[in-house]
Amino acid sequence: MGYERQADFGTPEVLSDVAVTLTIDGRQVTVPAGTSVMRAAGTCGGSIPSLCATDSVEAFGSCRMCLVEIEGARGLPASCTTPVAEGMVVRTQTERLARVRKGVMELYISDHPLDCLTCSANNDCELQDTAAEVGLRDVRYGYDGANHLGAAIDSSNPYFDFDPSKCIACSRCVRACDEVQGTLALTIDGRGFASKVSAGQAGDNFLSSECVSCGACVAACPTATLQEKAVKDLGKPERAVVTTCAYCGVGCTFRAEMKGEQLVRMVPWKDGKANRGHSCVKGRFAWGYANHQDRILSPMIRESIEDPWREVSWDEALAFTAGKLKAIKAQYGARALGGITSSRCTNEETFLVQKLVRSGFGSNNVDTCARVCHSPTGYGLSKTFGTSAGTQDFDSVMDADVVLVIGANPTDGHPVFASRLKKRLRQGAKLIVIDPRRIDLVRSPHIEAAYHLPLQPGTNVAVLTAMAHVIVTEGLAAEAFIRERCDWDEYQDCARFVAQERHSPETLEPVTRVPAHTLREAARLFATGGNGAIYYGLGVTEHSQGSSTVMAIANLAMATGNIGRRGVGVNPLRGQNNVQGACDMGSFPHELPGYRHIAGEGVRAQFEADWGVALDPEPGLRINNMLDAAIDGSFRALYIQGEDILQSDPNTHHVAAGLKAMDCVIVHDLFLNETANYAHVFLPGSTFLEKDGTFTNAERRIQLVRKVMEPANGLQDWEVTQALANALDLGWNYTHPSQIMDEIARLTPTFAGVSFDRLDREGSLQWPVNEANPDGSPIMHVDGFVRGKGKFIVTDYVPTDEKTGPRFPLLLTTGRILSQYNVGAQTRRTANSVWHPEDLLEMHPLDAENRGLNDGDWARLASRTGETTLRVKVTDRVAPGVVYTTFHHPATQANVVTTEYSDWATNCPEYKVTAVQVLPSNGPTEWQESYASWSQKSRRIVAEPAE
Repeated sequence: MGYERQADFGTPEVLSDVAVTLTIDGRQVTVPAGTSVMRAAGTCGGSIPSLCATDSVEAFGSCRMCLVEIEGARGLPASCTTPVAEGMVVRTQTERLARVRKGVMELYISDHPLDCLTCSANNDCELQDTAAEVGLRDVRYGYDGANHLGAAIDSSNPYFDFDPSKCIACSRCVRACDEVQGTLALTIDGRGFASKVSAGQAGDNFLSSECVSCGACVAACPTATLQEKAVKDLGKPERAVVTTCAYCGVGCTFRAEMKGEQLVRMVPWKDGKANRGHSCVKGRFAWGYANHQDRILSPMIRESIEDPWREVSWDEALAFTAGKLKAIKAQYGARALGGITSSRCTNEETFLVQKLVRSGFGSNNVDTCARVCHSPTGYGLSKTFGTSAGTQDFDSVMDADVVLVIGANPTDGHPVFASRLKKRLRQGAKLIVIDPRRIDLVRSPHIEAAYHLPLQPGTNVAVLTAMAHVIVTEGLAAEAFIRERCDWDEYQDCARFVAQERHSPETLEPVTRVPAHTLREAARLFATGGNGAIYYGLGVTEHSQGSSTVMAIANLAMATGNIGRRGVGVNPLRGQNNVQGACDMGSFPHELPGYRHIAGEGVRAQFEADWGVALDPEPGLRINNMLDAAIDGSFRALYIQGEDILQSDPNTHHVAAGLKAMDCVIVHDLFLNETANYAHVFLPGSTFLEKDGTFTNAERRIQLVRKVMEPANGLQDWEVTQALANALDLGWNYTHPSQIMDEIARLTPTFAGVSFDRLDREGSLQWPVNEANPDGSPIMHVDGFVRGKGKFIVTDYVPTDEKTGPRFPLLLTTGRILSQYNVGAQTRRTANSVWHPEDLLEMHPLDAENRGLNDGDWARLASRTGETTLRVKVTDRVAPGVVYTTFHHPATQANVVTTEYSDWATNCPEYKVTAVQVLPSNGPTEWQESYASWSQKSRRIVAEPAE
């Protein structure tokens, strides 16, 4: 598409079953009741000048540019704040209006720099456009006297500037921060002529304030007051392509605005159904990694991990790789080979990797980082509901009355959804937070949780069982719903179990450390407060009882009747952009695409007929099993697409030992990541900006990823996998990812109605999309559960085997931070590191004092598997006895201390509970120093000599 601004109707859309017909400039228009006159005019092709109005925030009525004449009304009402009425007659263009508007515009321009020709917003400025629209040609008031033209520019934010000399005090940025983002970091300071936009407290700038750099203020600004630095450097974009963000599982839609092959800015797409025109700092601004100097653009090979890398052609790299794989398969058999798919790659790329492993390597040794984070979701929800995914769309939260957030930190991990949640909370919904840490949702501007249950890490099942105890013993269960929709006998078994006195909040308080009275009140609120919605994250799944916790959550939702309609449901917040898709595409060693077991003869026969090859009926190895088998000598080769298991997987020493034992490790990625230190082949990858395909977000929404620029490495990732397959003599001949999706739809019942053409027309689809659900499924289990009757499953609390003691008296839990993403490979190569340049260890003041540690001190973090050092952040966000850190920086390698303990059903690692000791330190550990030296040595590159 060429470059033009997305249409702005001035005020938000109103949803109403009542229609109103009015006349605007002689044209009849029918709109929903409650619609503003301004929006009504826009829907019929009219245009009313405005400056303070934009359809992302509520009407304000301050600029006085949008005045209209209404028959029978006194004066000139503002069209943005005036709702339509039946039979209303409106005139938007009269001589009187023209005179008033021009006079108002003169006042604005009299205190505005006249540098339009050199301004970075020239020809992309609403103030400039509005001045032209009202016919302003000169300013009668002159430019002498007091003004704001000399105000200093605030360039503190790495992504945008704030130039107060160009500010017209329209308050759009302030309202966007309040209403869209919900941070309330901006305000209008002063009154009258002294009014000005201020970030934070006196002395704050945009960087030091509470601003989270979501970009809502920049998008709302009608002038060049708030302007992206990239636009200043590169100029106005020439074209735009709508695509999908490649960061978290929210799946925001953006307009990638381009100038030639240069990306100028990412602007949130207002028609995006997941983000509704909003964004976070990562998706909006942190795309610079695509052009970072660290990016590898040529294939590289080496015989030994002790050797330097050698740059080679694609043909040589693929021949070398195929030769290695064929030789290993001939000597050790098909089960000595395996692959790992990526939750950051597209559905089509993930599908091809698992197809390559199954049909080319000849084994089912395929796994994914999605299993390492959310496999308990798939297991638990499939057992209880019959599907391996969340039940709602994100819009559903706006109908919730009570929201329970457990083991998730949405403001950091899923910030765009968090903004929607905060908006609903400001409207009056109640919030229950179950988390060991005091996350921002517990208390922030205009938001406070009704109850925070700061449980001991590892006791999720105990807390949920205690809540169920209260609901059952106090007669709060939704018996009619249970009898109609669930297996009544199974419910009775479960009810008898939770009703036992050993599951009461009082009995379990010493275990959970949650005050019994608080837990009881929270359970009552959830059961009786109206529509109850549950949102959870990795703080639920990454435990030894992750699957049990998911099933306990499902039990709670069914027991209270909170399934099958808007405002309720069980909603896993996926950590990466395509975690859901990676699971859907058959990335598990025991399941083909669509969650169908490899042992099923009928299912296997369908794939065998389509692929023309016999498939191994035996489930393959998970990542941890592959590493074990490598150390034992039976697993020899691994293809890893878009995943850094050395930094992201638990027990770093074990991962390194497994990789080092293999004969051929193939890393297919953007950068020489930590895993590449042990690789023999490096195949350069492409960014989401350089490829076509689809992502599936946390709400099962399938969206197109559109190629914005040509791949810098020469190939899209699916083309690399196909080239490797053909080097192994598989004869694949896809010419576009749409053909891969056609194959997915042909073989996967839940995707049967999905195609690129349809996604292009409709924007997105939520699976299942099939004959039974031709338009997709925003809400699951509306008329009944997929499995028939909802299944209650007894979930007994079993303490983790990871125990504290005299040697390791503290519990470590891990998580993410807003500015960084996963292992940081992308965000660390952007200006986001301004906010989080290193991993920090949060520690309660009491624990810090007992160890002689102060804020900023270096500390040694040790467990039974390893140790690392990092700086301490003293805070009461965590309880005594609990410490917390992130895992974004390889210098820390936080997973060197995590253990091999995992979920009983899925082997999902227990990242969230590790017994540790923290003591003062003078600097890096011996292991950190040796690893840094090895990493530097392993990354040596010898360029291919020129012919």
